[in-house]
Amino acid sequence: MKTVGILGGMSWESTLLYYKWLNEGISARLGGLHSARIVLHSLDFGPVEAAMAAGDWNTVEGALLAGARSVRDGGADFLLIATNTMHRFADRIEQEADIPVLHIADATARHAQTLSLRTVGLLGTAYTMEQPFYKGRLEDQHNLTVLVPEQDQRRMVHEVIFSELCHGILKDTSRNAFTQVIATMKAQGAQAVILGCTEICLLVDDSCSALPTLDTTRLHVEAALDAMLA
Repeated sequence: MKTVGILGGMSWESTLLYYKWLNEGISARLGGLHSARIVLHSLDFGPVEAAMAAGDWNTVEGALLAGARSVRDGGADFLLIATNTMHRFADRIEQEADIPVLHIADATARHAQTLSLRTVGLLGTAYTMEQPFYKGRLEDQHNLTVLVPEQDQRRMVHEVIFSELCHGILKDTSRNAFTQVIATMKAQGAQAVILGCTEICLLVDDSCSALPTLDTTRLHVEAALDAMLA
């Protein structure tokens, strides 16, 4: 079994899911008392988020690089960045920290292709929905058409993520607002919706969505399990 590294804490709510699902997956695949070999570096998200909000991406990148190097030095064979937004730095981290990064968008896109999806909606932080590092990768490298919500809906989704989901707060009103956004994207031609923030799966799943959901957290974990046991 290979050792997986996790760069987490952004937020710790979703890092919990990574740890739980990786161990459950190894147990299911290998049986007995097997558990996942994991090296975890959990950042203090407060200063990182403040730097993001201020547009100080150099500080964010520095914190991530330091964390990735510690995971590498701890013996990890490859790295999971346990947040969609921070994949803005995935290529840089892989190069500078000298550790392979299993990209969350690639894992999600490969699953979308197995379902023969061509047009997908994308929910996530404003950074993920608006900047090209994520949407552009899906379009340019995986030939997907990606729809994002209108500006006021993007603002709402972003605020719910940071003010509620990152604190483990789950509100029915927010779930209803998300499902309305998904219904709008369905009317625009989306065949499924990418839950492009690792906390959204806490709030939304297929049971309340007008579209099939592509849970990036779960898909990232499944790709990691394949890599660990390859």
